[in-house]
Amino acid sequence: MKLKLKKKVRNTIIIIPIALIALLGILFLVYQYQLSPISKNDDAVIVEIPAGTNTEEIGTILSKNHLIRSKNFFVLYLKLNKINTIKASTYELNENMSLPEIVKIISKGNSYNPDAITITFKEGLNVRQIAQLIADTTNHSYEEVMTVMQDGDFIDRMIDEYWFLTDEIKNSDIYYPLEGYLFPNTYQFMNKEVSIEEIITTMLDEMDQVLTEDQKEISKSNLSIHELLTLASIVELEGVGDTDRDMIAGVFYNRLAAGWSLGSDVTACYAFQVNIDECNDDVDYTKYNPYNTRSSAMAGKLPVGPICNPSKNSILGSISPKEHDYYYFVADKYKKVYFTKTEQEHQQKIAEIKKRGDWPW
Repeated sequence: MKLKLKKKVRNTIIIIPIALIALLGILFLVYQYQLSPISKNDDAVIVEIPAGTNTEEIGTILSKNHLIRSKNFFVLYLKLNKINTIKASTYELNENMSLPEIVKIISKGNSYNPDAITITFKEGLNVRQIAQLIADTTNHSYEEVMTVMQDGDFIDRMIDEYWFLTDEIKNSDIYYPLEGYLFPNTYQFMNKEVSIEEIITTMLDEMDQVLTEDQKEISKSNLSIHELLTLASIVELEGVGDTDRDMIAGVFYNRLAAGWSLGSDVTACYAFQVNIDECNDDVDYTKYNPYNTRSSAMAGKLPVGPICNPSKNSILGSISPKEHDYYYFVADKYKKVYFTKTEQEHQQKIAEIKKRGDWPW
């Protein structure tokens, strides 16, 4: 009997910790489940939290709007994390937000503004295209935006305010001084009356953040920031995927070091003020222009300034290019890029792509 009793005690001692571990595991999974978003739906849900509403009532509001899984867990989460302040306001939330994300917003008091506007500036847009987007979204005309973009006094103020803007952008051959410096992103502004200056400075602030993060690497480059952004803008329009941008930048560095022309069609299009999607054989690619790197007079030179506003990947690729011995590249219709070392190999690759029906044009 004593042996059986000892065996039962021993089994109990073993079972209890296992049961506790299993229970803790289940509780952890339940906890994580309650924290997770209700769904992947990103449609806006406008929620009003009236003044004087207690946490249970707030939990009910959020639950009814299909934003949280449990009112009781919401209250428990606030207690566990010692969150005592939820600010009364109107909020724009959505079902793909986690509980911590929702609590962070409503505890800060980030209120919903029905008059707010959102503008998405895609990578690779030039100043003319940016001006048109601003005109389409705000109460300012295209002409008004372009006037500010080229206003000498405004440009001087921006040079004084931002460390990365220098007198290089005031070169008389440059079409638009801030070309290349307006960081592409999605921005939200209070309403359609937002000033043109505020939009521009918001984009410059974002560029400041991007360049400051890599200021140490920039300082190691033989190129100035203006030259790096000029190169990045070409890489942006010549590149077809983020993974190829440092390789393409490497090709351009090799051509510059060899005293060759960059031979970039996109610089010719910009030189003659034609957007890439409208560029055709009417453009004289051989004609000299300080932007046109197809011209033999531009051998070993970068354009006088950027030709678009590049993405972070293009900027990083230009700051830290991939080292290799390629001098040419071409992409097929599937956006696969092929790098070659000689003109003969380059032409052979083009012929090969065309033969198999993968030429993009």
